[in-house]
Amino acid sequence: MKIGIFDSGLGGLFILKELRRKLRQYNYVYLGDTKNLPYGDKSQKQIFDLTRKAVEYLFKQDCALVIVACNTASSQALRKLQQTWLPKSKYKNHRILGIIRPTIEVIGKEKSIGLIGTRRTIDSGAYSRELENVGWHGLFIEKATPKLVPMIESNHVDLQILKDYLKPFKSSKSLILACTHYGLIKKEIQKILGLKVRVISQEDVLPLKLKNYLSRHLEISQRLSENSRITLSVTKSNLNYMRLAKDWFGPSAKLTVIKY
Repeated sequence: MKIGIFDSGLGGLFILKELRRKLRQYNYVYLGDTKNLPYGDKSQKQIFDLTRKAVEYLFKQDCALVIVACNTASSQALRKLQQTWLPKSKYKNHRILGIIRPTIEVIGKEKSIGLIGTRRTIDSGAYSRELENVGWHGLFIEKATPKLVPMIESNHVDLQILKDYLKPFKSSKSLILACTHYGLIKKEIQKILGLKVRVISQEDVLPLKLKNYLSRHLEISQRLSENSRITLSVTKSNLNYMRLAKDWFGPSAKLTVIKY
């Protein structure tokens, strides 16, 4: 069986790039819901419905495990999918993982943490709840940065807007990039903040966390085939994605436009 990667857009493709680099042996299926991008401005019900349909599609593609590599979807839909939908579905032996808890688990003893993400991620309070769950106490500043995803998707980042967004975090010890898109501009963010601020980007976190998860859950890992194959799908054609897919996964990589 395979590992599914779902995101609303480009960030999930970037996550897959790093998973392939560090855990190349597995077979992956990527699904980017580019037709409905961005998720950050949608209602909770819309996000849940879109995420459920995507997860179900990936299960039908023979994925034993689906990673919801979208912070907005993780904050708005993951728990309900895991606790309510999955147990009643025909996929009871499958798993759905999010990206928020693995990110929180890499926090060290820093007493000042910043976070940027979509409006929905920030409004959900998901990260502050997880910080409380792991017993972290300190100064936590979070800020919605809604202009970043459209800029990254369009392959153009306005540095002045980025600098304005990052002003509150100059004195933070760490900054969590709580959107998988943001890893694509990690270097620009680090340059603006300086080396004194630790930038936590999710493409750096997820491969090790997935490796650890699979080592602890043999009921999943033993079902996974190891042929180093990938399948790339989107819900709307995107020339930039096609270019990046070939750059990241080789000239034979193809993006298939699907409906579900």
